[in-house]
Amino acid sequence: MRVLLTAFAQDAHLNGVVPLAWALRTAGHEVRVASQPAAVESITRAGLTAVPVGDDHRMDAVIPTVGPGMLMHHLDRDYLENRPERLSLDFLRASNAMLTATFYAQINNDSMIDALVDYARFWQPDLVLWEPFTFAGAVAAKATGAAHARLLAFPDLFANTHLTLRRRQAELPAELRDDPLEEWLAYTLDRHGAAFDPDVVTGQWSVDQMPPGVRMELGLPTVPTRYVPYNGPGPAVVPDWLRRPPERRRVCLTLGLTIRDTEFPNAVDVDEVFASLADLDVEVVATLSEKELAQVSRVPDNTRVVDHVALLALLPTCSAIVHHGGAGTWATAAAHGVP
Repeated sequence: MRVLLTAFAQDAHLNGVVPLAWALRTAGHEVRVASQPAAVESITRAGLTAVPVGDDHRMDAVIPTVGPGMLMHHLDRDYLENRPERLSLDFLRASNAMLTATFYAQINNDSMIDALVDYARFWQPDLVLWEPFTFAGAVAAKATGAAHARLLAFPDLFANTHLTLRRRQAELPAELRDDPLEEWLAYTLDRHGAAFDPDVVTGQWSVDQMPPGVRMELGLPTVPTRYVPYNGPGPAVVPDWLRRPPERRRVCLTLGLTIRDTEFPNAVDVDEVFASLADLDVEVVATLSEKELAQVSRVPDNTRVVDHVALLALLPTCSAIVHHGGAGTWATAAAHGVP
C-alpha cells in the first residue's frame, strides 16, 4: 500500500507522524512524508523520505501582525470545556473565523496545497494520513480519490469546537450559518475539481493516539493506538545525571520547541513558576535555551537548567511537568502518566 503522510512545517507537529510512518515502513508499505521545504531536513533526519511541496508558510510574520494578545485570548480559552455556557456561540464563531484566517489558511498556503495535490495525482497514494491542522492532506485525498484519516496527537478539541458550532448554527436560518472554515475548504476543493464534504474537517476516520481516559467521544469513527513519543531529530542523549533515580521528586519545566524557533507568544511565565517551586522540596529540571534563560531574573537553588534533554528519557523520572500546552509535550506527558 502507498501511504502519504503530511504535516505543515513545524517540528512539534511533524514529530507526531514519525513513529507511525516508521511502523508503516516496517510493515512493508511505501511511505512518503510531504511538507513545506523548511521541514525536509527534519523528515530526512528521521530516516524518512521527504516530499517538499510549495512554499514555506509565513506564520512567523502573521502572528506579530495580527497581535499575539488577540491570538492567545482565543487559544487560552479552555477548548476542553464541556459546559455549553462557557463556549458561547459568539466565541465559537469568532474563534473559527480567527483560526481559519490567521492559522489554518496560513499553514496550508495555496502553493503547498496545489503542489501536494499535484504530487498525489502523480504518486496515487492509497491512503493519506494528515496532522489535524494540515487540511491540505484531506484536499489532496479528495482530489485523487484516496482514503484519508487524521492522526491525532492531542485530544480532539478543535474538531469538538467546530462540530459544536455547526450544531448550534443548525438551529439558525440558513443565511446566519456562517462557517469560514467550510467556506475556505469548499473554495480550495473547487479549485481542484472536488466538492466539500464534512470529512475534510474530521477525516473519514481518525487514528487516535490518546490514552483512553483523555479521548474525546465525538461520535466520529476512530482507530485507537498507543502514542509513541518522538522528540525530533535533535540530540536524544541520556546525560549522566539522568542515569540514577532522583533524590527528591522531580518536576520538569519546558517551553517546548515552537517557542524557540518562532515569534509565537509564550504562555509560561518562567519567573512566576520558579518562584512557586523555589521553596518546595523538589528537584526542578528546566529545559531553557540560552535566549530563554537570559530573560529569567533568578534560577532557584533547587533547579537544574539544561538546554535540551529528550522528554521521552526525562519524563519517566518526573512526578509533574509544567509546560506550554504544546501537542508533543502534552502527549508525551500523557503517555507516561505525568500530571
